[in-house]
Amino acid sequence: MKIKILLSATVLLTGSLLAAQASPADDITSAAQKLGGEPGYSWHVTVFVPEGSRFRPGPQDGKTAGGVTYIKMSFRNDETQVYMKGTNVVVTDPDGGWETLADMASDDQGPGRFIVGMIRNFKTPAAQAADLVAGAKELQQTNGAYAGDLTADAAKKLLSFRGRGGNANISNPSGTVQFWAANGELAKYEFHVKGTVTFNGNDVDVDRDTTVEIKDAGATTVDVPGAVKKLMP
Repeated sequence: MKIKILLSATVLLTGSLLAAQASPADDITSAAQKLGGEPGYSWHVTVFVPEGSRFRPGPQDGKTAGGVTYIKMSFRNDETQVYMKGTNVVVTDPDGGWETLADMASDDQGPGRFIVGMIRNFKTPAAQAADLVAGAKELQQTNGAYAGDLTADAAKKLLSFRGRGGNANISNPSGTVQFWAANGELAKYEFHVKGTVTFNGNDVDVDRDTTVEIKDAGATTVDVPGAVKKLMP
């Protein structure tokens, strides 16, 4: 009897110690993994930039389920829809139809280059959040959120993810990140990055605040149009 009691006490103590050792970074990594394990979820992205900025992206909506990810993004008055399944990507074309990303990439003129760069570097929120945790110097839990500064390398990657030629063209990068979780699952995150991006010999000061809100976890489905299915094996 004494042995059983001692074993039970040891198990409880071990569990308590493990829980006590869990860091804020561990909590958010676990929350992102839990979200990624859902059969599906949706999200809404809002990007804030200072007035007068040359690059002013509109909102983005997305959802992923059943191995297919759908994104609807806007820039100025243009809207682009994307379906992704593994390495197969289908995108709306300028005429309102659909084309593969490979076909769009073959046209090296116009806004297609910009869209191709964004799509090739796209990550679902669960994956992006995990990268942000890895790129944070240290996370602290405060006022219901987990917050911290980003490393210079992490800020560089976020400033260059739109395909502007790589990290070597970015100077003075800095950034911060915040996460919110509900019931152990990622619910929202926000990151703010600043730096100077050199593009085609021109220096552009970038100051961008991105908010990603997660919704409908476990209840999201993705319907793929027939025209897209023909282009997506």
